[in-house]
Amino acid sequence: MAETKPDKPGFLSRLFGRHEAQPEVPVAPEASPETEHPSDPPVTGFDELPSVEDLPPELAGADLQPIAPGETGEAALREFVVEPERLSWWQRLRQGMRLTSSSLSDSVTSLFTKRKLDAGTLEELEDALVQADLGVDTALRITQAVAKGRYDKEIAPDEVRAILASEVEKTLAPVAKPLVIDRTQKPFVILMVGVNGAGKTTTIGKLSQKFRDSGLKVMLAAGDTFRAAAIEQLKIWGERVGAPVLAREQGADAAGLAYDALQEARASGTDVLMIDTAGRLQNKAGLMAELEKIIRVIKKFDDTAPHATLLVLDATVGQNALSQVEIFQKAAGVSGLIMTKLDGTARGGILVALAAKFGLPVHFIGVGEGVADLEPFEAGDFARAIAGLEE
Repeated sequence: MAETKPDKPGFLSRLFGRHEAQPEVPVAPEASPETEHPSDPPVTGFDELPSVEDLPPELAGADLQPIAPGETGEAALREFVVEPERLSWWQRLRQGMRLTSSSLSDSVTSLFTKRKLDAGTLEELEDALVQADLGVDTALRITQAVAKGRYDKEIAPDEVRAILASEVEKTLAPVAKPLVIDRTQKPFVILMVGVNGAGKTTTIGKLSQKFRDSGLKVMLAAGDTFRAAAIEQLKIWGERVGAPVLAREQGADAAGLAYDALQEARASGTDVLMIDTAGRLQNKAGLMAELEKIIRVIKKFDDTAPHATLLVLDATVGQNALSQVEIFQKAAGVSGLIMTKLDGTARGGILVALAAKFGLPVHFIGVGEGVADLEPFEAGDFARAIAGLEE
């Protein structure tokens, strides 16, 4: 009796590997000398043309060709694979902020659906805003704006969301500032700081790509010499974006490496030098001493450097981000912030609390792993996204 074939996953699942587990493939019977063709290419799993029923609508009318003898499935499929339409930055931001906006939106809807505005409602709204990490001062200001002229009246949830977006934008607008590279400073030195795990090294790679795309010559320095993984990760990013990486063995002096990188960057005509640093908070005194030493050494080479000290913050840490800013501000004189992983938290409002408390420029925010998922910070877009409004 013939063996029953397991269900085959759909065409796109087979193409991109988007299925839970591969079905077992029956072992073909041993070929006879008459049918054996040693020169035939190995079976790739794409040795037959998918039927029209297997195809998504965008491929149904495509001119599909069967795989030619000797051609691998991957090469043949390139002829008819259609790139998925890329989402705009606003779409990616709104999607990334969904956890935060859904949490706030649900609270607003439950509080203001067919209910008059009273002291109890305002108190619950303030609690919801504080729980989203917007900060006590911002939460109080928003509730006061909601209550103005509306007390003991019904107010629609959409109107509350609009007020929320307006007040958040007022807080964020003064800190939404682009990172400006002064091309008269060669190299323009950027000191990257942040705790381990915040996405600092990955952010360096993403920024490198953006700088390279704008025509700048970039060099990276692997100053987190305490972690071999950080050194290797930076080397990988350097290869990926075409930027040289100056690195030493694990445990090397980070300040000495920074000085060597400055010398090499100036000699090679580099436009931007980004220096990675360690982010160990277990010993705050040691961290501060190391960062202070790196800065002293950099200033011996160029008393105007570093020209920017950027703190990378992980949005998922919530209130801990406030203490991180305090620590690194004291140790390195932070000039600007980059917030990552906003797509992984329901408490993305921490960026609003940071803006209200410190007033530091926010240059970039990240809502994903791709290079395009780190973009310059726009106060209005962020405010609408956090409130769950349309563009």
